[in-house]
Amino acid sequence: MKLQNRLKSDSGDVPGWVLVTLMTAGLVVLLWAVAGPALKTIFNNAVSKVVVI
Repeated sequence: MKLQNRLKSDSGDVPGWVLVTLMTAGLVVLLWAVAGPALKTIFNNAVSKVVVI
């Protein structure tokens, strides 16, 4: 199969990539919403224990 024909056959998969991208973004937002407060607490505790000499 020629490269040109293969490139033409892949052009119909754009909606699949859009769906994968949107689902990934949704998972990131969901995880951020759930873990955000805990991560903020961990960060604040770590920063408060830093000693400047």
